[in-house]
Amino acid sequence: MPQLECVNPFSGESIGSFHYESFEEQEQKVAKLKESQAKWKQVLLQERIRLVKAALQYFEDNREEIAKDITEQMGRPLHYAGGEVNGFFERANYLCEIAEKALAPDLLEDKTNEGFERSIEHVPLGTIFVISAWNYPLLISVNSIVPALIAGNTVLLKHSKLTPKIGKHFENAFKQMGENNNLLFNSIITHEVTGKVIEELPIDHVIFTGSVNGGKQILQHTSKRFMAPALELGGKDAAYVHLDADLDYASASVVDGCMFNSGQSCCGIERVYVHEDIYEPFLEKIKNIVKTYKLGDPLNENTTLGPLADAKAAIYMEEQVKDALDNGAEILMGGTKKVIERGTFFEPTILTNVDHSMKIMKEENFGPLLPVMKVQNVDEAIKNINDSDYGLTCAIFTNDVSVAQRIGNEAETGTVFMNRCDYLDPALPWTGVKNSGVGSSLSKYGFHSVTRLKSIHFKTKV
Repeated sequence: MPQLECVNPFSGESIGSFHYESFEEQEQKVAKLKESQAKWKQVLLQERIRLVKAALQYFEDNREEIAKDITEQMGRPLHYAGGEVNGFFERANYLCEIAEKALAPDLLEDKTNEGFERSIEHVPLGTIFVISAWNYPLLISVNSIVPALIAGNTVLLKHSKLTPKIGKHFENAFKQMGENNNLLFNSIITHEVTGKVIEELPIDHVIFTGSVNGGKQILQHTSKRFMAPALELGGKDAAYVHLDADLDYASASVVDGCMFNSGQSCCGIERVYVHEDIYEPFLEKIKNIVKTYKLGDPLNENTTLGPLADAKAAIYMEEQVKDALDNGAEILMGGTKKVIERGTFFEPTILTNVDHSMKIMKEENFGPLLPVMKVQNVDEAIKNINDSDYGLTCAIFTNDVSVAQRIGNEAETGTVFMNRCDYLDPALPWTGVKNSGVGSSLSKYGFHSVTRLKSIHFKTKV
């Protein structure tokens, strides 16, 4: 089999060579996972929680190495990569805390006195195939892996070809817990082998995070097995800045929501609508903020915007900018790619005079591009927020809760933020509509997504 070469996106240096595994190797892994799952699901839930909590210590013990691996593999500045480790623990610890309640049977007691015992149990699906993404390699993976293992499943993990070392960290932490072996395997496999695994091996569920096209391919594979996968497929998330918003706060939040991680975030802000009364002062404030960004070596503590994980992504961003300019948009700042050493960056970019005839307002770009559009009122803001094939999140900046509630009621998104953006609260389900995917992770519903319902209907008095 060929080798996967993992390359530092800034220096261009190789940081590891990995063996692409065969389909036959996946057969062996899945067989071991199935065998282990039959024993693992019999372990008491409280003990499974304890063992998962103990396994999390691996990430604390290797915190600095993991943060550096994130930076070297996908280019996020190192002082931000450490923050992902903190976010990992926030989510993992919360999921452990709510697991017992989330997985408790639903008891139906209205017929107990008539001699019936009825309950609805949440039982594990079996072996779950988690296909994770590179842009938040810890956070995306933990959303599925911790609830899956606690619920009594085993996991086959395929991490992105850009971040294979993170997949190995998960295997190191969770492969063996207590006396239970082979609970999680990390696999480095091609797309072709991935498809065969889904179609031909006895896995029980697929959780995929990635592009819309990738999600469509997963659906084709799972349709051969009558499996309904969970899909998180990205977004074209919008912000609306109302006329009463705190402009300093809103401008800082919107810019960070767009530019963080070089814009490589499924729930990053990719379009913003601003009430016409505050449009010009808002532009001036975001311009001053964007001026402060420092592009460069992600290992340098002064760098605030790292290279793109995949240099080819800059081509599509340039096409979006050109299309916008050809149709009347103007560049306030940025607008082009920039090469530093061997890293490809895209300048933090602000565009004005944009409208929905332009690709930059309709198509995902996954970059630090912020198109700003003037609107007359809340009705126009709602219309534009919903004029999208995506529906992951939207953010409303206002001091009037009733305005946020009105937009929240009408917004066709999985999450509605008021006065914040680009954040996942582990107590709330992470879900999308339209091309942003199907299914939920996090919260109690994250546990429900890795279990199936079993009805218990006992007649105890005959």
